[in-house]
Amino acid sequence: MDIPFRHTIQLDEMNQVKLMKRLDTKYWFHISKLPEVLEVIKNDYFILQINNKYIFPYFSRYYDTEENSMYLAHHNRRCKRYKIRHRVYLDSGLSFLEVKRKDNKGKTLKTRILSDFTHQNFEQPEQTFINSQSPYSSNGLLPTLQNMFDRITLVSKNFDERCTIDLNLQFITEGEIHKLHELAIIEVKTEGLPSNSTLATRLRDAGIRRSGFSKYCMGRVLTDPSIKSNAFKPNIRRIQKTIFQETIKNQIKQCS
Repeated sequence: MDIPFRHTIQLDEMNQVKLMKRLDTKYWFHISKLPEVLEVIKNDYFILQINNKYIFPYFSRYYDTEENSMYLAHHNRRCKRYKIRHRVYLDSGLSFLEVKRKDNKGKTLKTRILSDFTHQNFEQPEQTFINSQSPYSSNGLLPTLQNMFDRITLVSKNFDERCTIDLNLQFITEGEIHKLHELAIIEVKTEGLPSNSTLATRLRDAGIRRSGFSKYCMGRVLTDPSIKSNAFKPNIRRIQKTIFQETIKNQIKQCS
């Protein structure tokens, strides 16, 4: 993929805009529209560059209770909810155990510690971390889903906003792989509503509206037909329609 950005940022410089407590606004659309989106914002953002690379692979393993309490809290639209996961930055090998909490004001608070993802049982420091940062007991958590994706990270030149663009999303469970490679998923991360976000404005101008997309919940629905999913079915139908319609349009363009 052609990366049109003129200005880059290094990892240590991004400490100016960690936004561990933030408001997340999500968008998703067919990946064929991504080059146009990147082109119109290229002068307004820095792009993260590490060792001359701009796109980085991630791996995540999510945990939940046997009753799927965290998944169901999201499905049932509870304001306060949690996600617990191992996240691995595959290029560097760095791995973190993370707890994400959504509060009743819609803000996301993320805490994390360095952790070894190669084992699925929590060591004592990890147990202490989970038990102190969430209402869940580490002894009652099971691995429920794995995913992989590639990420582009942008930082606004005002250093008040971070944006992630996730590509090539795939879910892995019980030896099966479920792919959503046709989608680009954008998350705009700000301390307040993204009213001053150039990216959010450009997406709106292109007819792309914000829409919830939980990689954990979507993965559970796509990999477990028995799980309760009524609240997510409209989004799934929209995704299927988007993929089908844009794929047909692109095929027509190629043939014309």
